[in-house]
Amino acid sequence: MAARRSSGRKPIRIKKANKGKLRKSAGLGKKGRKLTVAELNRMKKSPNPKTRRRATFALNARRWNKKGR
Repeated sequence: MAARRSSGRKPIRIKKANKGKLRKSAGLGKKGRKLTVAELNRMKKSPNPKTRRRATFALNARRWNKKGR
């Protein structure tokens, strides 16, 4: 069984096939540095709906598991 967070929900699992697709569409290639918030906001205005969805997900995911909220 998957590890559960304190809220009782299952953790979000990203398929291996989808990992890195946002970086690739940004033209940054492999890992090395984080996408900046400015880059993600720019990608949210993309004409491609998949890119917009991925950028929104990335911005939301930055806020998860933050201490001291």
